[in-house]
Amino acid sequence: MHSVSAGFNQTQQFPSPRHARLVLSDGSVYEGRSIGVPGTTFGELMFNTGVTGYQEVLTDPSYNGQLVMLTTPEVGNYGVNLQDYQSSAIHLNGFVVTRLSPYTSSWRAEISLQEFLVKNGIVGIEGVDTRALTLKIRDEGEMMAAITTTTLGIDELVAQIHAAPKLAEQDLVGQVCCKQPYTLIGRPMAKAIADGAVVQHFCLVDFGVKRSIIDYLLEHTHQLTVLPGNRTTYNDIVALKPDGVMLSNGPGDPSILAPQIELARQLVQNRVPTVGICLGHQLLGLASGATMKKMPFGHHGGNHPVQDVETGQIFITSQNHGYAADLESLPDQLKVTHVNLNDGSVEGFRHLQAPVMSVQFHPEANPGPHDANVIFTRFMQAIVTAAKSTPTALAGV
Repeated sequence: MHSVSAGFNQTQQFPSPRHARLVLSDGSVYEGRSIGVPGTTFGELMFNTGVTGYQEVLTDPSYNGQLVMLTTPEVGNYGVNLQDYQSSAIHLNGFVVTRLSPYTSSWRAEISLQEFLVKNGIVGIEGVDTRALTLKIRDEGEMMAAITTTTLGIDELVAQIHAAPKLAEQDLVGQVCCKQPYTLIGRPMAKAIADGAVVQHFCLVDFGVKRSIIDYLLEHTHQLTVLPGNRTTYNDIVALKPDGVMLSNGPGDPSILAPQIELARQLVQNRVPTVGICLGHQLLGLASGATMKKMPFGHHGGNHPVQDVETGQIFITSQNHGYAADLESLPDQLKVTHVNLNDGSVEGFRHLQAPVMSVQFHPEANPGPHDANVIFTRFMQAIVTAAKSTPTALAGV
């Protein structure tokens, strides 16, 4: 490893240029050069509109099962460091960029982006006109694709793409969530204490949580218990007697997660103070009777305007989701609290009969603007209030 304090300046060491191809399920072919490791990989191709933050994107578990394409013209110039990881590894299936910078120059860099891709066994491609391809996805929707350095024929590759497992056919949450429960000691911040936004014990159900969400929660609680999202039951949570629960972000189609939807339903039914982010938001919606719809190309990036319906305040938010609540399906007990100003989609709601609220966007950002960080304060203030005034199934257990 290179010392952070010493900085890291070098020209990235690439092997001799290797031809690579990006092949879409409709037979479209995009020629380029290999980055990362040689091989073939499959996944749903989507685009991210962020200008910076590629390390956070690469290590975000919510991208599990996808081929991630960045619209920014060049990436890699500031390398990779130990502080910006959102999980311990890269979870996406493949990486598509217009140009990988041949230079790494940053006082924070530990290794180059190329080295990072190789260490994690990621197949990638550069030299693709990502903005032109983004327009295609915008018009035709996200689709399955492959990145390959092999000489396989197009017909054979397209057949393999169609045979590859889709997002709805995989246990993506089980692949990225923690395997065993664990507990962390919080470090409440002075501002959080002054705001009345600190709880004694909080439970986080991990469906693929980002490290930055955990960091924010530790600033608002004395004890945080993190539970595996693929096997935690309502009784597991009740036994811990937490002040509140968060259902985290994560990958995949929420509609196929029957046990997780049932967990959310019991939390709502028993009036347990609960908040949700991204996938957690979708699960709470499904548990309350709403339906989720697959979006044509989703929201992926750090530049999505969202309005607080009650105050009129506008946040520029970080988002990463391919599914959204169908507004027409929302039951009367769910009140929309936030809307997307680009397409009018639901970005948040609260339950009128239970201490439950959630947002579709990522208030912790990383990457992205910090406009919506205040949401964590509001979450915790609501939980503190609910714990004092609302009888729940946790009381007296």
